[in-house]
Amino acid sequence: MDPTDPQAACFEAGVKFGSLYHQFAGTPVAPDSTASLEQAMAEAIENQPFCESVTVTIDEGRVREAIDHDEGYTELTGALMDVEMHIDYEGVLVHTEMRMVDGYPRMRVVSVEP
Repeated sequence: MDPTDPQAACFEAGVKFGSLYHQFAGTPVAPDSTASLEQAMAEAIENQPFCESVTVTIDEGRVREAIDHDEGYTELTGALMDVEMHIDYEGVLVHTEMRMVDGYPRMRVVSVEP
């Protein structure tokens, strides 16, 4: 059985999250570079098919708290950012987000609209 359009749209959202998280986790980030990294991440993922928009917010305060040496940067982790994505697959709109839940960066489907 072929997947339905809503199932395929949700799969596409998962592909985008996997790409975003695993491509950028470990990237050096400092409070001064959060805005440029947010933009680079969003633009990279928006290049993928069916991706309408991506919003990445890296929390400068959490970045400062994560810096544990004198070099002035830390490695990007899910704990430092929130992400929203909108996928449009064959007219099915999927809204997703990644937020910290109980100490874990939870990626989830917020809504599916036919």
